[in-house]
Amino acid sequence: MWFTEYTGNKIGKISPATGTITEYDVPTAMAGPNGIAAGPDGNLWFTEYQGNNIGKITPATGVITEYAIPGSNYGNITNGITAGSDGNMWFAAGTGI
Repeated sequence: MWFTEYTGNKIGKISPATGTITEYDVPTAMAGPNGIAAGPDGNLWFTEYQGNNIGKITPATGVITEYAIPGSNYGNITNGITAGSDGNMWFAAGTGI
């Protein structure tokens, strides 16, 4: 099971069999990861509430890649992400102004 740590700025996973927790640091400081969903590509995708990015983490290796949100210099905040029936990832964004 995968989860986000908003104040810890990490993505985590917990093994249902053993309860072992593994954490991965989000590259952007104080990004505030909060929504996470499985993508059609087999990766986990997450929003960065304050980071102006959408992130992707590979389940096998924990490699995180971040993608800037267009117009992110206007204070975008993101909250929630889901896989669409069209094969794309969809997320909600608004301004923090």
